[in-house]
Amino acid sequence: MIDSNNIKIKRFIIPDVSRETLEELEIYSDSIITKNKSINLISKSTEKNINNRHINDSAQTIDFIDKSDINICTDLGSGAGLPGIVLGILMKTKNPVFKVIFYEKSYHKSNFLKEMTKKFNLNSEIHQKNIFSEKNLRTDVIISRAFKPLPTIFQIAQNNFKEFKYIILFLGKSGRKIIDDAKKLWKFDYEEKESVTNNESLIIKISNLKKKTE
Repeated sequence: MIDSNNIKIKRFIIPDVSRETLEELEIYSDSIITKNKSINLISKSTEKNINNRHINDSAQTIDFIDKSDINICTDLGSGAGLPGIVLGILMKTKNPVFKVIFYEKSYHKSNFLKEMTKKFNLNSEIHQKNIFSEKNLRTDVIISRAFKPLPTIFQIAQNNFKEFKYIILFLGKSGRKIIDDAKKLWKFDYEEKESVTNNESLIIKISNLKKKTE
């Protein structure tokens, strides 16, 4: 049952999903707010706008995720499961084999992820590990939201993953400068879309990433 005390300013703006999917996202949203009383999952200042600030913001990456060559998505520094839990819920009926792998070193946040993936019956793995210590990882997509800067994510992709196709990142108002700076050290192709939740932000999908030689 939805907690009527959790008043959220803006509801979901996610097209082409079932009522059941929207209900699951609402339950997840309320679960974050409830758990936020005991552990820091999201900034308390964003609780009243959680659907737009966090759920819609995460869900907009579905345009890059819902592709025939993507079955495994690895969420780095998962925290509350944004965007991994949201994507898992959205992809559950679109692609039954779609799997989300979470890396979150916090014990309490990892337990929250386990609770949510079980609640929504998601195909998932939760690793309470430091991603910087992992090696030879394989995935289709590396995704990260509010974890580390773009150069650090690129280094993780190169050093800790043996195989990946794409990297999906959220960039703020200086996003295009960040991309231009990255091109000085890296070769890559990318697609971009303007954020639906912040007109100064970008979502980018990186492919063919290679470090430039000296």
